[in-house]
Amino acid sequence: MTTIEGAASLANRIRPVVQVLGGKFMTSPELAAVEAEVGLPPRSLYVRGRSAVLGDVPPKVAAELFGIFPHWLFDLVLPPATAVLDAPAAVRAYAESSARWSRVSLSAVSEPGRLAELLFRVVDAADASGLALFAGWKNAERPAGDVERLGFALMVFRELRGGLHFAALRALGLSVPEAVVADPEGGRARLLRTAWPEAAADELIASAERKPDLRERWQRAEALTDDRIGELLASALTEPERAELDRRLADLAMFVQV
Repeated sequence: MTTIEGAASLANRIRPVVQVLGGKFMTSPELAAVEAEVGLPPRSLYVRGRSAVLGDVPPKVAAELFGIFPHWLFDLVLPPATAVLDAPAAVRAYAESSARWSRVSLSAVSEPGRLAELLFRVVDAADASGLALFAGWKNAERPAGDVERLGFALMVFRELRGGLHFAALRALGLSVPEAVVADPEGGRARLLRTAWPEAAADELIASAERKPDLRERWQRAEALTDDRIGELLASALTEPERAELDRRLADLAMFVQV
């Protein structure tokens, strides 16, 4: 196996832990607490805070950036949240949510600063052009504490992989909701969890299933994403560092029970 092939295999192995733990704080009690403290309506800090790293993003643009949610959700949630909290304050609140979740969930992790360092090395080596949310969070202020830095690094790495995956999907002619239909871990249940009404979800599924190569395109997009992340891993980290990242993320997945 070549270095690039091995790094792509590593990218595939680490995807679940980064995907889950990089987004865990987004639906956490810690985020809900910060949301209430800053005066935002329930379930709005995720939308306002994540997008605010790019400024006051209009609802239609934010919907396109997030990809997976129906557009009406942003028309409903984002304007009142923007009226309550300006963009810099929203970014701080979102980052504080990540920090609080990290202190609750990651404080017992061995050497969290070292794992954060490895993840940031990959993040900092990535070209962010065309990946708007990743570009914003890559260049956002990072926490000082090791535990908080680890949670933040997981989030930014998740934004990197998500941006690359969205690009791969579109190159292969799939929308993000169509990819959810194709994904064995997605499907109707995930659409309903992400605010799609039942009728709209059923219509989307029927439309997506009319593509005879739907799942083949999705699998190719997953492989392309792993290839690109693998290239970054190979260029940013030495072989021993990649093995260390693999081990540390596997330990983290067992510790936090991904």
